[in-house]
Amino acid sequence: MALELDAEEFEALVVDELDLLPDDMVDGLDNVVFVVEDRPEDGSLDLLGLYDGVAVTERGQYGFGELPDRIILFREPLLDISADLDELRDQIHVTLVHEIAHYYGIDDQHLHELGWA
Repeated sequence: MALELDAEEFEALVVDELDLLPDDMVDGLDNVVFVVEDRPEDGSLDLLGLYDGVAVTERGQYGFGELPDRIILFREPLLDISADLDELRDQIHVTLVHEIAHYYGIDDQHLHELGWA
């Protein structure tokens, strides 16, 4: 049985987990917004989060007026794989770290080596 949390309750958990991340990880984020959506566009449950933007390492001429990068967490897939609230918190935490790492230009393979994928 999957957990049931409405969007507001889920977003509150995401904010809590963001607050628990190390300052040096979060302070470097520039022009990034965190977004919660129910599901990925294809409607699947196998994507937990997404970094939609240009990594710091690839920005080059990136300047003012750019639309913010988005780090998206997908509520229903995260709820689907979590047996309880503690597990959900862990999954949100790992997903946030994973997507923030993409912002810093760290790819999936490197994340896997670090144990975050």
